[in-house]
Amino acid sequence: MKALAVLLLASLPIPQISLPLRSSQPQPKFAAQVQTATRKGGKWYFARTGHAVYCYGPVMNVSSTSGDVERVATFCRGDKLLVPLKD
Repeated sequence: MKALAVLLLASLPIPQISLPLRSSQPQPKFAAQVQTATRKGGKWYFARTGHAVYCYGPVMNVSSTSGDVERVATFCRGDKLLVPLKD
């Protein structure tokens, strides 16, 4: 009798559990940048190129290749490490 019960249970199909898939649509790029900007707490600076840049790091004075000292903002949005600032 036990063998018959074990055989009956073994013959039943096993239900498969499927996890819900995440949305395959990525977030818009600007939304990701806005979220990072609000979390890290940066500041807007005026770059030498005439554009405004949003940077997360400190402002530093570094020497240029010509030997002059220039003021730069560090760790700016858009994968820019150093951005020369307009004084």
